[in-house]
Amino acid sequence: MTRNDTSDDAPPDAATAHAWTALGGDPALLERVAYRPVSGGLPARLPVAELARATVGVCSLAAAELGARRSGGAVPAVRVDEGAVATAFVSERHLRIDGRKPTNFAPLSGFWRAADGWVRTHANYPHHRARLLTALGLPAHSGPDDLAAALAGRPARAVQETVYAAGGLAVAVARPGESEIPLAGMPLIESRRIGEGAARPLPETPLPAHGPISGPTSGVLPASGVLPASGVRVLDLTRVIAGPVATRTLALLGADVLRVDSPRLPEDPDAHADTGFGKRSTALDLAAPEGRRTVEALLADADVVVTGYRPGALDRFGLAPDSLLERHPGLIVAQLCAWGWSGPWAGRRGFDSLVQAATGIAAIEADADPDAGGRPGALPAQALDHGTGYLLAAAVLRALTERQETGGGRHLRFSLAGTASWLMRGIAPVPLGRRADSPAHDPAPWLAETASDLGQLRYARSPVGFPVGSPGGPPDWSRPPGRLGADQPRWL
Repeated sequence: MTRNDTSDDAPPDAATAHAWTALGGDPALLERVAYRPVSGGLPARLPVAELARATVGVCSLAAAELGARRSGGAVPAVRVDEGAVATAFVSERHLRIDGRKPTNFAPLSGFWRAADGWVRTHANYPHHRARLLTALGLPAHSGPDDLAAALAGRPARAVQETVYAAGGLAVAVARPGESEIPLAGMPLIESRRIGEGAARPLPETPLPAHGPISGPTSGVLPASGVLPASGVRVLDLTRVIAGPVATRTLALLGADVLRVDSPRLPEDPDAHADTGFGKRSTALDLAAPEGRRTVEALLADADVVVTGYRPGALDRFGLAPDSLLERHPGLIVAQLCAWGWSGPWAGRRGFDSLVQAATGIAAIEADADPDAGGRPGALPAQALDHGTGYLLAAAVLRALTERQETGGGRHLRFSLAGTASWLMRGIAPVPLGRRADSPAHDPAPWLAETASDLGQLRYARSPVGFPVGSPGGPPDWSRPPGRLGADQPRWL
């Protein structure tokens, strides 16, 4: 397939077809997706805009497919506006809380010169900051100048391993054409069906959607005000961006999403404000017997559980996929990690910015200005996070559709590194010159405001596509984010 960038409602391209095939979707449905192009959205050397629209496109199509399966109708055509996609992929940058602009990266998070190259650190969370400084022998009050001086005389990989051993986060920035981890053969999506028979079939007709926080609810499917994931119960054990974007999207589509956090593990309140739309939030200590019993009771009535921790990190709490699916046949278990599910880096902590650095993306996007001294660059968005989030949501929606047809549970796995591999190796590059002269797109049409317990919020609307000809445009969330951990651990 090819895409005409100058036409309205351009058809889906090869990246969309690749992602839909990886999801196990019917290729005949691809003709039901169209894109409305925008100029100046997500400019980069790598095909970030193509990745972004493809992930939102397949998520929109998967929502349409599920809604059609539950209502008994035909899968409608859906349209995705690339302006909405470009806005949503930097939703954390558009967020305002009572007019305040959140800080997305802490002072000790960033690129630093090492003796033989560059290092990327991540110290947004207090415990990660403390571990980074401890590993490097720096006092707790150290600032950016102290960190720069400590790293300047050390080899990048030595820093990487020293900080990792202390539980901190730092990676050597891969040189052009190299990667710290093997990307060849890394899958975009892993999916397996487990068992027979759906333990908890969904209603044949979707339940009415809750009213939105602003504007009319058209729903993604159909125009009558019902949503494809209405009545679906999702237990959300994710943090930061990728996982919460996936569950935020499922909440948009009507699911009852309950996020569970440990009372002993801090979360960035601004990140929660950005990704908490449509959800409820509770705090449970899984290390305590009472917390595990509560989670088990929630799982008994759940349709989906999504986890965003390192491989094996939750196994000791009875949340290993095979164990979950043995106790709860028909459950859909979706897992997300940073570095992939095998290999020497599988068990390491990671974030989008670190994966960009270690896989060679930062080298590709390096500043071409000679005065920058070869400083590594970054994608115009946390595109690995956001893209993986929409892919994960799409996979859950497709798993719900397939469970309606064939029964059984599903085990889905994703990684930021797998998405990075697809971006670098699986999507046809776009000539940079075609974008270089384009003015930045205007995000205003895709921003909205709402009151909340956190304050007055300005936020990015969802980019998930809507049926062609449906009134009201895309839906909005049924509720703004509340305070982290403030809700009771029960289903609606």
